Amino acid sequence: MSVKRTILKSFKSYLTKYPILVLTGPRQSGKTTFLRDNLKNYRYVNLESPDIFEYATNDPKGFLTEYDDKVIIDEAQKVPALFSFLQGIVDTNQVMGQYILSGSQNFNLMENITQSLAGRVGLFRLFPYDFAELKSGKFWDKDLSKMMTTGFYPAIYNRDINPDKYYRDYLNTYVKRDITQLVNIQNHNAFNRFVRLCATRAGQLLNYSSLARDAGVSHSTAANWLSLLETSYVVYQIPPYYNNYSKRLTKSPKLYFYDTGLLCHLLNIRKGSLSPSHSFYGHIFENFIVSEKLKRIAHNDLNLDLYFWRDNHGNEVDLLHHDADKLHIYEIKSSKTISHNMFSGLSFFQQLAKEEVSKKVLIYGGLSNQNRSEYDVLSWSKLS
Repeated sequence: MSVKRTILKSFKSYLTKYPILVLTGPRQSGKTTFLRDNLKNYRYVNLESPDIFEYATNDPKGFLTEYDDKVIIDEAQKVPALFSFLQGIVDTNQVMGQYILSGSQNFNLMENITQSLAGRVGLFRLFPYDFAELKSGKFWDKDLSKMMTTGFYPAIYNRDINPDKYYRDYLNTYVKRDITQLVNIQNHNAFNRFVRLCATRAGQLLNYSSLARDAGVSHSTAANWLSLLETSYVVYQIPPYYNNYSKRLTKSPKLYFYDTGLLCHLLNIRKGSLSPSHSFYGHIFENFIVSEKLKRIAHNDLNLDLYFWRDNHGNEVDLLHHDADKLHIYEIKSSKTISHNMFSGLSFFQQLAKEEVSKKVLIYGGLSNQNRSEYDVLSWSKLS
């Protein structure tokens, strides 16, 4: 059963609006398959191919003369010289949908776009499968532990690969290679320890000093390595939400992994073995839900920014975003049963924000939705 990628509708609609579309996202998230399956009238070239890389590097003008229209250029960030030539071509031709660039190193790709192609590109991000996509491919499972530990990378489902082996190979083949290409890391043991320590902080406030100390590296090294993991689409940060509700607010961001399968692998939790009694269960569940929200925003091309809110007394809203001039706020609880105190953070925040809050949602680990008078109670399994 093939998986219908959510992003397709928005992506195709922008082929008539921009001369260049850019598709970025983690390695192995399905970018190449998506582009080749859905844009069969485009030629495809991959700059990871040695002969293509040599051609584009040494003769970018000749390369773009040959590949002049309806072309997908994969791993485009590998040849920065192409970007200035592309600027001249699309400015002259004024043809929409002329080129599609894809890549998995976000920093390098976006740096080149900012320098040469600002205003000429439509930007999209493709992540591993979201909930709706898994359901479209008949891969959905109501076993929460299995879902969180399996993760969402397409190859696991499409080729029936054991997740434990997949994530071990993913770390060794893709993450470490990408990081090595970006910077020369001298102490690989320290870096490996750092990545695993990041996993123990998932769904929690980010403390650089504590992370650096536990990893045995300097504060600046920890910050640099975390930036590398972000640009390689391993981790991301959610910033705190600021307003005039209180002067005593948390200023640290929260750290999350894009995929809970990889997160569980780093925590030595294997497929289906994650128990609600595990000390990290609640944090993994929160990461699971926040990442699904992030994927849905990206795949549906929604203009939403995610935040959390917390004061120094421990009052907290796990997730919030604006909808026009109103706020939607979310509490995330891994428990399969609902208790009244689960709504306390939502209620406290509403008292501060008052009329700004238009939707209050509890997302929990059970399987049934509830229609309460003041809150929406939503099962994790029905987010899509």
